[in-house]
Amino acid sequence: MLPLEPGTAAPMLQSLGAQLTRPAAILSFSPHWMARITAVGSSLRPPTIHDFGGFDPALNDLRYPAPGSPDLAQRVASMLEAAGWRSALDPQRGLDHGTWVPLRLLFPQADIPVVPLAMPWPLDAAGAYRLGQAVASLADEGVLLLGTGSLTHNLHEFHPHATTNEQPEPYVLEFVDWMRQTIDRGDTTAMLDYRRLAPHAARAHPTDEHLLPLFWCLGAAGPMRKAHHHVGGVHYRMLSMDAWTFA
Repeated sequence: MLPLEPGTAAPMLQSLGAQLTRPAAILSFSPHWMARITAVGSSLRPPTIHDFGGFDPALNDLRYPAPGSPDLAQRVASMLEAAGWRSALDPQRGLDHGTWVPLRLLFPQADIPVVPLAMPWPLDAAGAYRLGQAVASLADEGVLLLGTGSLTHNLHEFHPHATTNEQPEPYVLEFVDWMRQTIDRGDTTAMLDYRRLAPHAARAHPTDEHLLPLFWCLGAAGPMRKAHHHVGGVHYRMLSMDAWTFA
């Protein structure tokens, strides 16, 4: 519902998009495309995928007609294979809502090539970190590595009648604060062991696919990264929309 009920996350993403140097292309890693291998979308014109149901029908009218980049997709697949990840190209794959929703706010012109990367399954935090390391050099070429998910994501506790302005669940704030402090001090070891160390980790993420893109970004950024925290607020009392950029 972010495009229709933006709360604090939409202004944050719009401001962030205005601050970012325009990338040559975007490689997007979303939990809404999972595969047994690290498939890479190679469509020249990836369609907008409306992979959800039960929400306002107006969402189905939204499009993000960004071009794809078959050449970049082939390079990504080759890099992954070289790093030991089984990979394949998917010329039919479009952009799922985990990709096009934030991109409509970051780069509304939809004129930057976007290549989606499937989340191989099964995957854990350490694996996502290594996967990010495999494509890290693309950032030096002006490719934006976009990891998209949610800092907390327990839909069992989704409050459909809650507004974006209601007081968040206390456990959400405790988990977010631990993540912020751990990232700020660059403690990769603790981050990768978040499932054991972070407060309320299992409640914040009953399954952790929506957090794994963060570890992918950490791996791509490397140990010398400089982290910038961007507050996106908590939607529906349990969905933290905070984000980080790494330079």
